[in-house]
Amino acid sequence: MRYPKVVVIGGGSGLSVVLRGLKHFPIEITAIVSVADSGGSSGILKKEFNIPAPGDLRNVMIALSNVEPLIEEVFQFRFGKTSSIGAHPLGNLLITAMTEITGDVQIAIKKLRKLFNIKGKILPATLEKIELIAEKESGGFIFGESDIPVPGEKIKRVFYDGEVNSPAENIKAIKEADLIVFSIGSLYTSIIPNLLLENMQKALKESRAEKIYICNAVGQVGETENYNVSDHIISINKHVGYDMIDKVIVNSVRIDKDILDRYKEEGSTLVKIDKENLDKMRVEVIEENLIKIDNQKRIRHLSHKLGAAIYSQIDNLENFYDE
Repeated sequence: MRYPKVVVIGGGSGLSVVLRGLKHFPIEITAIVSVADSGGSSGILKKEFNIPAPGDLRNVMIALSNVEPLIEEVFQFRFGKTSSIGAHPLGNLLITAMTEITGDVQIAIKKLRKLFNIKGKILPATLEKIELIAEKESGGFIFGESDIPVPGEKIKRVFYDGEVNSPAENIKAIKEADLIVFSIGSLYTSIIPNLLLENMQKALKESRAEKIYICNAVGQVGETENYNVSDHIISINKHVGYDMIDKVIVNSVRIDKDILDRYKEEGSTLVKIDKENLDKMRVEVIEENLIKIDNQKRIRHLSHKLGAAIYSQIDNLENFYDE
């Protein structure tokens, strides 16, 4: 029996939301995870132990766990703030410790996946300790992922200082993929950093798998203020050097004005689905009911709806699952 192979690329909380829904479907999941984080616990551990940032890897391990509530409680546990290790989630320390033991973060994640019965492959985007750099439209540069979003400052591009490549296992996953998905999340600090790796760009261009982008419902302050859906895709395509995205999944649920007004006060606006521009770009638009409003009146994507929307886009399902 062969299950469809789905590769999901991203970082931050958005990637975890997508994976929580997708793990319930009969597929082989590979998550390629950004390790560009430079803030908080991840930034401290990256600097002190000379390792890729562990934070997004921790969150993906939680999302793909078969006993998610228990693993989340353990992995997110922090000792008191006055403790010498109070700044660090236990999951970050476990990843750091296993990396120290094995000498390789990729091997460390494999061993932790086995230990905690975690579904799917989890692959760091690179094994190198990297620093993300942003060039602003104003001409200035900002160093470090956590400092890049600045309200009112448009980002021209993000890049690394020097050539950075992706591990061979990541390239193999792309070559074998039946579907490649780019997650919701911060466009310039969670999604695009995975696409700056030279051998990854080449593998994506050579892959015949459909490439689907899941667009955020609202813009992110300091990154995608006043962006339409097409603006997100134009930026992705610009960073990889060709028109890569085949389809985009967007939210179809109408959001009440009072909710949008609240976001507008914070600097965020609704991401408009500009179908005319997307048609010109030959990007197919898939509209789905993807969001809910939580008790704090915040817009939240529904994991199970995201998973179903992605699964429905796998071509030729009749060719899979047969003994």
